[in-house]
Amino acid sequence: MKTESYQVREGKKLSLKEYDPNETTGVTKEEAAVRKPQLQLHLVKLQERLHAEEKQSLLVVLQTRDAGGKDGTIKHVFTGLNPQGVNVTGFKEPTPLELSHDFLWRVHAHTPVAGMIGVFNRSYYEDVLVTRVHGEVDKQEVERRYDEIRAFEISLQNRGTRILKLHLNISKDEQKKRFQDRLDDPEKHWKFSQNDLDERALWDDYTKAYQDTLSATSTATAPWYIIPANHKWFRNDLIMHILLETLNDMNPQFPKVDFDPSKIIIE
Repeated sequence: MKTESYQVREGKKLSLKEYDPNETTGVTKEEAAVRKPQLQLHLVKLQERLHAEEKQSLLVVLQTRDAGGKDGTIKHVFTGLNPQGVNVTGFKEPTPLELSHDFLWRVHAHTPVAGMIGVFNRSYYEDVLVTRVHGEVDKQEVERRYDEIRAFEISLQNRGTRILKLHLNISKDEQKKRFQDRLDDPEKHWKFSQNDLDERALWDDYTKAYQDTLSATSTATAPWYIIPANHKWFRNDLIMHILLETLNDMNPQFPKVDFDPSKIIIE
């Protein structure tokens, strides 16, 4: 699968209207299901090498609207990986302590150490999305935070962390359907809150915020990918391909040992 077309090029001014959330590029659900085990096997092998090498790490940032599929992506895409090598962090509304520091303060401790894959379920990008839409920061502050985010990501990369940023792009109609599913299923009631509807009413404002943020912070070495996410199976299939490409490019290797295994005799 070609993934380049989903990548936001550095400096590109984009419109989310140009990206179809329903896109499947001719792939069928059955085809994706057939190749999923093989993709998972390749990911498992690459993760093992990454964990053994302990020189690089991978940070996967998931950003989307409410009901956009972050939890489902984590559940299905990372199935089968060694849980000792994956750390998932969900960022909720900042605490008073976190608000007393700069907006990146709470993030540092959760970035992946060498050998690990870190997954951010929402991230520091909330601080240029939610805060902007709700008028908590002005345009000048947003631009300043863009600068800090780019510098922060460069700092992580200089220490051996590859950054992969995924915007799960769903339509307004699909969000409505998913909200209704949560209301109709008693086992999903816990996923719904009135705040979801309040945020939905700001759909156009979030669209503008996402467009500006993706344009301002997608770089050649820390790119954003816009993932068509109305069809969950295609979302998962595409993300697995992107992960596989990224890990292959990182090319982690098993460390060389300082002994000759053939000369060791176990009594």
